[in-house]
Amino acid sequence: MQHRHRETERTCIVTRATAPVDALIRFVVAPDGAVVADFRRRLPGRGIWVTARADHVETAERRRLFARAHAGPVNVEPGLAERVERLYASAALSALSLARKAGTVVTGFTKVESALDRDNVIALIHAADGASDGVAKLAAVARRHDNDGKLAVIRYFNTAELDLAFGRANVVHAALLAGPASQNLLARIDAWRAYCCDEGDAGGVESGSADTDLNRDLVSSGQRNE
Repeated sequence: MQHRHRETERTCIVTRATAPVDALIRFVVAPDGAVVADFRRRLPGRGIWVTARADHVETAERRRLFARAHAGPVNVEPGLAERVERLYASAALSALSLARKAGTVVTGFTKVESALDRDNVIALIHAADGASDGVAKLAAVARRHDNDGKLAVIRYFNTAELDLAFGRANVVHAALLAGPASQNLLARIDAWRAYCCDEGDAGGVESGSADTDLNRDLVSSGQRNE
C-alpha cells in the first residue's frame, strides 16, 4: 500500500512540495525539445510536474525550471500558462457536450424555468456574454425553490461555445440536472477555476448560489466578465 501511495504523488518543480498527481500537471519534453502538457499522463518520457495553477506554470517558465528538471535544453514557447488554460477550457466544454448527450442539460429560457419548477436542477448555466435580464429572472425563480441557497450559477462559457457544445444556435441559458455526466462537468470546471486561481467550488451544491455567478476568468484573451 505504501508503494502505491508513493506512485500517486509527485514533486512540483516550483514549490518542491509533494502532492497527489491530481493536483499537478504532468509535462513532457517532445523529441524536438518542446515542453508539452500531458493531461492524460500517457505521453512517453520523463514527467515534469507542476502544481495545477497558472501562476506556478508561469513561474516555471520564467525561471526556466523545465530545463533544469529535464537536465537539458528545452523549448518553451511564450504563453505556456495561457495554452494550458485553453486545454482546461476545452476539457470543460467537452464535458458540457457529454452532459448534453447524456440528457442532463436543458436549454432555453422557458425550459430552464420549467425545469426549476419540477426537476432536480443542480446548477444554472448562462452565456458569459448574455444579457443580464434573463439571468436575473431565472435567479428569482431559482430562489423560490432553492431554499438553502446552494444552487450554483456558471458563466464560464460564451454563446459561441455553448452553441458548439449543444450543436444549435443562440444558446444563452441552460439548467444542469443531477447525474454522473453533470458531476463530471462540475469537476472539470472546478479544475479549470482552480488553475485560474479563482477561489470557490463550481461543484455548486455545497457552495454555489443562485445569486453568485461563477464567472470565467479569460486568461487566454485578457478579458474579464463583469
